[in-house]
Amino acid sequence: MSDGSGNGQLEGKVAVITGAASGMGLATAERFVAEGAKVVIADFNADAGRAAAEALGPAARFTRCDVSVEDDVAAAVALATDAFGRLDIMFNNAGIGGAFGPITEIEVDHWDTTFAVLVRGVFLGTKHAARVLIDQGEGGSIINTASVAGLGGGAGPQAYSAAKAAVVNLTTTTALELAPHSIRVNAICPGVIFTPLMHGGDVDDAEAMVSELQPLPKRGEGADIAGAALWLAGDDSAFVSGQSIAVDGALLAAGPRIFGRLKNTRNVHRMVGMAHGTTGQAPVARRL
Repeated sequence: MSDGSGNGQLEGKVAVITGAASGMGLATAERFVAEGAKVVIADFNADAGRAAAEALGPAARFTRCDVSVEDDVAAAVALATDAFGRLDIMFNNAGIGGAFGPITEIEVDHWDTTFAVLVRGVFLGTKHAARVLIDQGEGGSIINTASVAGLGGGAGPQAYSAAKAAVVNLTTTTALELAPHSIRVNAICPGVIFTPLMHGGDVDDAEAMVSELQPLPKRGEGADIAGAALWLAGDDSAFVSGQSIAVDGALLAAGPRIFGRLKNTRNVHRMVGMAHGTTGQAPVARRL
């Protein structure tokens, strides 16, 4: 929490963070509040979201948000301005594992849902945050969660990887469009970050795989993404925009060979379905 000195890096700032009820989003919400910010936690999982906001205290508010639904995203942005008087930072972080399985078997609805959450969600967050930031006339920072899977092959299933590649490109194009308003747009591309969405409950297996494939021996944690988000949200990155920054322990430099190695992805060529991540919705899977 903030030490009350008024010297936090985000003192007086207001942020909306989607997918902030757990994992990287929650770690970022905690760090932002510790640095003096007020935060809106926007998450599909209402129980986890309310608990997170309660734990963070008066500096946080919660709203249930399906980022693929425009009214939900608009309401999250409106909550920031209604509760805290302004908006400075939009972190489009919400994500799911999405559609998986052989390309010949993936259900169209699962593919569309993956893109609705991972790409449309970023579009909507950018759209509604930019409206407020432009009207305020003071600039701001929009941060998107992409992935090393969007920068090359071998780090995720087809739908997820393609969607994250779209986020990388959307980051670049909107950075150009919004630059005249002093609004910076950047993306964070996480590697293997130890969250429930990544390890699926089997931490030991994930650690063994990472130790074999990731050059940096440090285990990636939500706090590592929170640190990158803090830098992109604050004044120290005032001249940085249009960038997609890998936070991955040099995994991308070594050439990611993750997908199919983690225990919960090893049999994916024999299965087809949809992973809903930490939304509280059960995964759907069918054996081929």
